[in-house]
Amino acid sequence: MSADYLTNLTEAVAALHGCHCSHSGTAQVHEMMNGRTVWKGEVEKFTLDGHPKASVAYAWSYEDDDGETRYVAVLELPPIISPRHAVQAAIASGQIS
Repeated sequence: MSADYLTNLTEAVAALHGCHCSHSGTAQVHEMMNGRTVWKGEVEKFTLDGHPKASVAYAWSYEDDDGETRYVAVLELPPIISPRHAVQAAIASGQIS
C-alpha cells in the first residue's frame, strides 16, 4: 500500500462521513458467491473521531469500468461488524459489483 493511496483513502473516508479519521489496520477479504470470486482485496480499517454513531469505518477503492477511481467507506454499525461484512454490504447495495 502506497502512502498516496492511504492519504487519498483517509481523505475519502473523512469526506464521506464528515469526521476525522485515522488508519488502524488492514484486512484481506476474499468474497465468493456461487463458487466464483466477486471481490478480493485489502480493506482498510479507520478509527473515526467525532462521528455521531460509529467509531470505525472500513474503506477501499477500486477502478470502475470507465477507469475512474471509486472510493467505498462503510461504517461499522450492526449488522456490519467486520471488513468482510462491509464488503458484503457494499456488494448488496450496488456500490461495487
